[in-house]
Amino acid sequence: IITSSSAMTTSITLKTVVFLGSARNVVPPWGGDARLGDRVLAWVKSSLASRKAKLGETNITHQIRVVDPIEAFDPDGALSHSGGELRAPTFMTDPSELPPAARELQEAIRGADCYLIVSPEYNHSIPPALSSVMGHFGGSNYKCKPSGIVTYSPGPFAGMRAAMAIQIMCHELGCLPVSKLCGLPTVSALLEVDGTPKDPEERMLNQLPELLTQLEWMAVAMKNQREKFGTF
Repeated sequence: IITSSSAMTTSITLKTVVFLGSARNVVPPWGGDARLGDRVLAWVKSSLASRKAKLGETNITHQIRVVDPIEAFDPDGALSHSGGELRAPTFMTDPSELPPAARELQEAIRGADCYLIVSPEYNHSIPPALSSVMGHFGGSNYKCKPSGIVTYSPGPFAGMRAAMAIQIMCHELGCLPVSKLCGLPTVSALLEVDGTPKDPEERMLNQLPELLTQLEWMAVAMKNQREKFGTF
């Protein structure tokens, strides 16, 4: 957390790591996006960047770091040495033997104040790219911090079955999910390719601000607790 203050107000910048759940990178034969989640990620990033939130007299902003599995598992990516099949998780590797990019990513995850997961569902569950990226880092990196879950789908169910499974995974990792979920059905009807809402008044888009309000409250509260008493 980065803080600044004046006589009347305090400002806090939350270090927010956003995990993208899909590594899909192919246009299907019937057409459409190579990765529908890019629209959702762009909308989430724009929402975070433009957000003007307050906790009492404290202004809250976000410093965003995106973790994209396509980039992480690229031949030059931070986790290329281990691969999506999780051959060498960081917590089972001598720190001196970690590639510099993997060490930097671990430090960014450990240094975060909160997490956002933006994910579809695969086979009614967690996409393997998401569970692999997050699972490369042990719970000591995530613990005593909150998470928020944003799921999406091309059809009517908004990825909600994955959201239930992601909640369990986040509990186990120690980044406790807030109760508010954000689920976007039929994404191509809600968002343009660049993430701009087709109808800014669409009620489904109101889920994210409500989720972020909970996430920010928990992030600041858990940060205060970590500073006073450490972690368990």
